[in-house]
Amino acid sequence: MLKSVIEWTWVLAIFGVAALIGNWFGMDVLPWEAIPGMLILIAVSLVGLMLEKALPFSMPAVGYIGILAIIISLPWFPGSDYVVAWTSQIGILALATPILAYAGISVGSNWADFRKLGFRSFLVAIAVFLGTFIGSALIAEVILRWQGII
Repeated sequence: MLKSVIEWTWVLAIFGVAALIGNWFGMDVLPWEAIPGMLILIAVSLVGLMLEKALPFSMPAVGYIGILAIIISLPWFPGSDYVVAWTSQIGILALATPILAYAGISVGSNWADFRKLGFRSFLVAIAVFLGTFIGSALIAEVILRWQGII
């Protein structure tokens, strides 16, 4: 398990650095100001991954991570004010960008596997992308018109 923890730490550290850079450009939060929040997110993720391997329950790591994150951010938990203040310095888009980039690279490197899914899967993916884009554009249009911006 030690080997897995070391690998997880490296991967999370790489994603953390990428997210800090994205956070800097996207939210104008300097990386050294967001480091405490990123370290908390990395620590919670590591503990969740370790719990998935150590506990006999059949629950994915994301479940453990979510439960642990909720617990440490509850008002009665010691130090929760710091946890909430530090992690609020990190935008969700800064976290999603490196993860989505990794997912894109992994799909891109496995085109043979992607082709095995067939033409129907490609059509479903295009429909999802198109629907998401049109839905986002419609929501933005309605909100911006409602606010009088356009």
